[in-house]
Amino acid sequence: QVQLVESGGGLVQAGGSVRLSCAASGRAFSGYARGWFRQAPGKEREFVAAITWSGGSTHYADSVKGRFTISRDNAKNTVFLQMNNLKPDDTAVYYCARTLRPLSSWPYEYDYWGQGTQVTVSS
Repeated sequence: QVQLVESGGGLVQAGGSVRLSCAASGRAFSGYARGWFRQAPGKEREFVAAITWSGGSTHYADSVKGRFTISRDNAKNTVFLQMNNLKPDDTAVYYCARTLRPLSSWPYEYDYWGQGTQVTVSS
């Protein structure tokens, strides 16, 4: 069974930085890709960033482009989300997920999800 566990969330001031981690257990497959989503209270879950596992190609939502960086450590089966210049609108629960469709931005194309980690940005 594949398990994803996010960590690194917390309270940060606007303009600050946070790095999220997502560790995966189970057998690793190079054909899979990993993505980050976020969901604020009362809002729909939205795509943040994705990365292919073998080649490391990335794709970002326009709202975070230039501020967030997604990366991965294949040996440790871990994906990261470096978040810089945070804004109050970035406040949400952040989820790590796995997909067979590289760089997909659609939640229904992801088959495994982590429990989420809260990121709160104060003004």
